[in-house]
Amino acid sequence: MTDTLREPSQAGADEPDAPAGASASPPPAGAQAPPAPPAEITPGPSSPATPGPSAEITPKPSSAPTPRPSGGVVSRPGDGLASVRPGEALAGAVGAVLDGLAAGALRRGGPVPAETPEALAAQVARTLAEARGEEALGRLTELLAYGAADPADPACAAHLHCPPLAVAVAADLAVSALNPSLDSWDQAPAATELETLLLRELAGLVGYPDTAAGVLTSGGTESNVMGLMLARDRVLERVTGEPVQLRGLPARVRPRIFASAAAHFSVRRAAALLGLGEDAVVAVPVDREQRMDPAALERALREAARRGEPPVAVVATAGTTDTGVIDPLPECAALAAEHGAWLHVDAAYGGGALLSDRLAPLLAGVELADSISLDWHKLGWQPAAAGVFLVPREETYASLARRAAYLNPADDEEAGYPSLLGRSLRTTRRADAFKIAVTLRTLGRDGLGRLVDACHDLARAGAAAVRAHPRLELHAEPVLTAFLFRYLPRDPGRADEVNAALRRRLLCEGLAVVGRTELPRDVSTELPGDVTTELPGDVSTEMSAEGFDEVSAGGSGAGSPGGGRVRLKLTLLNPHATVAEVERLVGLVVAAGEAEEAGLS
Repeated sequence: MTDTLREPSQAGADEPDAPAGASASPPPAGAQAPPAPPAEITPGPSSPATPGPSAEITPKPSSAPTPRPSGGVVSRPGDGLASVRPGEALAGAVGAVLDGLAAGALRRGGPVPAETPEALAAQVARTLAEARGEEALGRLTELLAYGAADPADPACAAHLHCPPLAVAVAADLAVSALNPSLDSWDQAPAATELETLLLRELAGLVGYPDTAAGVLTSGGTESNVMGLMLARDRVLERVTGEPVQLRGLPARVRPRIFASAAAHFSVRRAAALLGLGEDAVVAVPVDREQRMDPAALERALREAARRGEPPVAVVATAGTTDTGVIDPLPECAALAAEHGAWLHVDAAYGGGALLSDRLAPLLAGVELADSISLDWHKLGWQPAAAGVFLVPREETYASLARRAAYLNPADDEEAGYPSLLGRSLRTTRRADAFKIAVTLRTLGRDGLGRLVDACHDLARAGAAAVRAHPRLELHAEPVLTAFLFRYLPRDPGRADEVNAALRRRLLCEGLAVVGRTELPRDVSTELPGDVTTELPGDVSTEMSAEGFDEVSAGGSGAGSPGGGRVRLKLTLLNPHATVAEVERLVGLVVAAGEAEEAGLS
């Protein structure tokens, strides 16, 4: 672990009034840097809390508008806001945004507006048609805030949708104002070097060597495409002797990708985009808690080899979307190496555990991966997008290398002007590394790790509240910060109907945003399933007909009261929510379930 990741800068730790990201002299060698203060996220109006200077994200409603500096003389309404220089015009615009955010949140009064989709759509259309001139920014910002699902509200807990830290939002504003693009050095001189240095630090966080390289991405889906593309290029060139990125896929070769039945749906999408086809993805059985079964993976790999179907990649998931479980990474790595397959670890969710001393051991073996995806807009509290893609060896990027005379001419690179063009699938690319770098320098790994631990504690407390309630059924204990459960109606045959409807009731009444997923209809003691999907040879797995992200194992279904597939989900990513607020959210689910049952009578 690098020291820069482990400790915040002194400016961030000791001087809360210093600008976010302000530099400070490092402590003398051997000196202990002061600990980072706990970051704070201001909850929505329903749950007041004391804000922290660097992490408050929801502006408090105010009786007076934010003072705005006067700009120069303009000839037409709106001309000041049309300025392209980040000076007084931007300060006034930011004031209008803050006012709009406060007014919209006050009017919403909860985690989500108490509106039907049709009513909200009509309001959006009306305001968009009416807003004109200088008032447009404020009015439309208020509309956006009113119609938001606010992740800073403790009752907004459906998705991997975090409340961003104020320091990260402010850093993102700086990037928006300067608008650098990382496809050439002369569009982003400092940002090019900053991304390179940040990725070096993050590579150290996962245990990669100094030879590592990477890129900022739009998120796990793009990172998964990149990992599988590099796997395809490298493995199939070794097998066929031909560069696939130039010649295309060889005839009469059927490559295979192996991923658990609980892997993210983007694995199949990536296979389709890469010309392998979704059917190239082998769904490996999972155990009762949704972890990939290493014995089943070994059988599938051996059978593919027997059939002459080259194993391009094994995709191990470190933090599944629904339950947060982590595949056995060392075993996956050993089997991938034995069969000449690339190991890609999708740690878009679970990678945040690396920030926590308590949870980091869950990712033991991640350093063995040939590529890794991380999402800092999940357990990193960054505004989207903040995806990261890493490989342990820079030469891995060879098949992505590109030369464009107008962006990275060879003589420029020879003269010392670096280029990141060959690191990404995109050309124009935002400086998303900046907000992550500022956050790390402000809070440090330890400060962010405390936020991860706080969310883990909330998930355990929420699961305990579910377990203790006679009308609720917990699917499994949380591994990270999410868990599944369901309401148990008096008529077990209506379990799915009631659980689906109670979630919509909470949305429509503006009380809570609760997640929903589905389990297979028939759940055995070991594997999920309602449709048997044949794998190569004698290997088979039970998986939902809907495919990835629809499969979950054990705990309910056949053998549980009433069977049923629908499960509710709480994903707790607000580190400043309280146990009482989470327990209240569980109580809202019960009350909504009872109301739905009463309506069915």
